[in-house]
Amino acid sequence: MKKPSTSKVLLAVAAPIAAAVVSIVVSSFAVLASKKSPMDAYKTMWEFGTQAGSLLEVLNIATPYYIAAIAIAVTFRAGLFNIGIEGQLRLGALFSAYLAAKFVLPPVLHVLAVFLIAMTVGGLWAAIAAYLKVKRGVSEVISTIMLNSLAVGLTSFLFAQYFADIVEGSNNLTTKVLPPSAHIPDLMPLLNKLGVEDQPGGGVYGMLLVAIALGIAFWFIVNRTRFGFELRASGANPIAARVSGVNSKKMTFFALVISGAIAGLAGLPDILGDTHSYTMGFRSGVGFTAIAVALLGRNGAVGMAISAVLFAFLEVSSRSLELIDIAPETYVIMQGSILLSSVIAYEVIRRYKITLQSKELAKVAVA
Repeated sequence: MKKPSTSKVLLAVAAPIAAAVVSIVVSSFAVLASKKSPMDAYKTMWEFGTQAGSLLEVLNIATPYYIAAIAIAVTFRAGLFNIGIEGQLRLGALFSAYLAAKFVLPPVLHVLAVFLIAMTVGGLWAAIAAYLKVKRGVSEVISTIMLNSLAVGLTSFLFAQYFADIVEGSNNLTTKVLPPSAHIPDLMPLLNKLGVEDQPGGGVYGMLLVAIALGIAFWFIVNRTRFGFELRASGANPIAARVSGVNSKKMTFFALVISGAIAGLAGLPDILGDTHSYTMGFRSGVGFTAIAVALLGRNGAVGMAISAVLFAFLEVSSRSLELIDIAPETYVIMQGSILLSSVIAYEVIRRYKITLQSKELAKVAVA
């Protein structure tokens, strides 16, 4: 097996290092604009973010980011762009929380029923965009953006008017609480055995294991199966794929529906591990942040996992900035600068690789 050359290894690490340096510089200017020390800001964030309780919360926040990023990556690999993740996961979360509270099954079967409802609702909602793309040639970007807005409005309407279990004397709307058979235990018993102590903020959601399993399945299916090959072929060159016997329209439809189904799962970590119902405080913006997670992770299972943890770490650690009179929203600038600099760095490295390959081919042709 031929070992990678030193130049190729350097090129592989050049992009993330360059992106990190640029993002630190941009973020430092943002902190300086508030007349504070960047070093103090980074030190405070690091000390707060690396506390045991903060790290557990990072994992809980990263879990839905990672699941949603996988949903987006499925369409990216097929040359598509599903921007409707946010709406798909919200509808999946609402319907699964509402319907699963109406019956009781054995623990494992009940959780699987919640998964099935969420995936079905998310997949059916994405199927609308898939149909419009395949049958009418409507851009999935346009249709999913519009379906996103429709899904958010529809979710709010159904929740407030029909699905909420209104308690007299309370302004807090919530669906009925899921029975214990639909709860997923946290991972603290396992972490306790590894030496991690219980924290006041709670434990790590059991959905973390589901996210890891999804990541492994995503990597295997995309890289080691015929379906994954046809998915990538359709995304790389639909015309060439059709010539070679791949039904690109079928792959387009399946990619969007599968993406929506996975997105439906992204809204479940909090419901199955914490609130056990759909509430007014349901976390918003996961689907949009997941787009950045997928882009930064280069649509790879491992890369997206690292990216999800990074974004979650910035979100949690930025809360400490208020202690030194810096707006916690500064982390949004950090996220944006990381994403933008990464995209630019990867593109520069890609073009540089093409230039090197062209020079090598020219040398071979002359010889």
